[in-house]
Amino acid sequence: MSKKILIIGRSGSGKSASLRNFAKGEVGIISVQGKELPFQSDLPTFAPRMNEKTFNKYPDVMAAIRKADAKVLVVDDANYLMSDEFMNRSGERGYEKFTQLAQNFYQMLQVCDNLPVDVTVYIMMHYELDADGYEKPKTIGNLLDEKIVIEGLFTTVLKAACVNGEYVFITRTAGNGCIKAPIGMLEDAQI
Repeated sequence: MSKKILIIGRSGSGKSASLRNFAKGEVGIISVQGKELPFQSDLPTFAPRMNEKTFNKYPDVMAAIRKADAKVLVVDDANYLMSDEFMNRSGERGYEKFTQLAQNFYQMLQVCDNLPVDVTVYIMMHYELDADGYEKPKTIGNLLDEKIVIEGLFTTVLKAACVNGEYVFITRTAGNGCIKAPIGMLEDAQI
């Protein structure tokens, strides 16, 4: 089983910009939205196309994850997998589409789980506040939040943030979010 790490953060918090610390050949980047990296780079990125038959990008993303030869993979802006599918199916009535949205995302995470043990996969997502003010990965529908709890599928969840003008990853929760790391893994509250 690979090592999965969830990185949450608002737009502009440094999630994608942190990739500048990788050298060419060290990382495989899957850019769900196909956007350019926010820095000059020769890092190769893969941008999935919208599959007209299923109205989602999951088949391409899962194929790219399976065939990647890098020991570090990044799925950048992974929540747009759900958002894009939702927008393309917005005319559909009923709850079945929400079940399919959740199932597709869950299956993508399972593909990551099935990679070799020496592979690390970073899933980058925006976050939102729930009704209680708790920070959680941004999703669509209740199935992933109530039945699965995305952050529960990860041992490590970091939050990208700008603190006093410095871009950091927060490694511990202040009691209002899902940030976590194994005991002893990250000694500093910010890295």
